[in-house]
Amino acid sequence: MRATLQGLLISATVLAPVAAAATPCAEQIATIERRLESPGAKAVTGGTPVTTGSPKALAAPPPGKPSDPATAPTPDHIAEARGLIATARDQDRAGNAQACNDTMTRAKELIGALP
Repeated sequence: MRATLQGLLISATVLAPVAAAATPCAEQIATIERRLESPGAKAVTGGTPVTTGSPKALAAPPPGKPSDPATAPTPDHIAEARGLIATARDQDRAGNAQACNDTMTRAKELIGALP
């Protein structure tokens, strides 16, 4: 019994840093990466979806034209956003939460309203 308790305490000590590694910016990164794998994003880039994407992804593009044409998703914008996501991941690993959040905001602006 005592050995089991010690094993649990050791496991908890080893796993605690892993649980703490999930930062708000890391969660944003994961969410946007899921959006970029959605069927709607693949329709914009001409690719084939490899996953089902985000459960919140739209089934079809929004009707009408965007009020700001710069927010329309394009293959170039999505490619640039992927680069920004890589930068944000590095910033998050370095502990620079503000820079990571700023970079993710820019990435989301580039992606726009994906179908």
